[in-house]
Amino acid sequence: MKNIIIASTSTIHGSTYLEYLLETLETFFANAKTILFIPYARPGGISHDAYTAIAQKGLSKINKTVKSIHEFENPIEAIEQAEGIFVGGGNTFVLTYQLYKNNLITPIQNAVKSGTPYLGTSAGSNICGLTIKTTNDMPIVYPPSFNALALVPFNINPHYLDPDPTSKHMGETRETRINEFHHYNTPPVIGLREGSWLHVNESSIILNGPLTARIFEHNKTPYEVNPGTQLNHLN
Repeated sequence: MKNIIIASTSTIHGSTYLEYLLETLETFFANAKTILFIPYARPGGISHDAYTAIAQKGLSKINKTVKSIHEFENPIEAIEQAEGIFVGGGNTFVLTYQLYKNNLITPIQNAVKSGTPYLGTSAGSNICGLTIKTTNDMPIVYPPSFNALALVPFNINPHYLDPDPTSKHMGETRETRINEFHHYNTPPVIGLREGSWLHVNESSIILNGPLTARIFEHNKTPYEVNPGTQLNHLN
């Protein structure tokens, strides 16, 4: 049975790493003493060891031990034996490249479908969608495919930003970019604002957090949904 948290970010303004999610994660990872961390996205080019230390510091507050996948000789076995999985944020293209390189797409899909709890933040949330085509990241490496884990039947846009009417920036808005996506692709896109997350429990997909999310469907006007809304109708 799928049990997934798809979070827009790991850190909201004024808080420490994962702090805003810790109460939820304590219940979410209740049956997992050790969390398998996947640091492949490497925000800012940080090393796997340094990134794992950040995850460990955050999750130690709910008495979890973090073990990084890069510490295992066999990463596939690490996924298969994991009590819980956490895929951190960073660059989605780098993350996707490494998942394909290490042949981890199918093992992660199988683990999640078998009930292993999966937490994704930012890039780790992007890969929960059908593809990574709605990421905000620069394509600094070339993964063999844009196809992602397809744990949900739509795409994610973490860190979704609304247009700022006071800004003098003349570039494209996030909504413009997603509309461009829908000129060539049909899957829905969920714009997740900072501090929001989706909780997937088998077929149930519920928006959580204090903010609304913006929903983009092909050939439809974008609309807002409130926290607590079921989103399993999107496909």
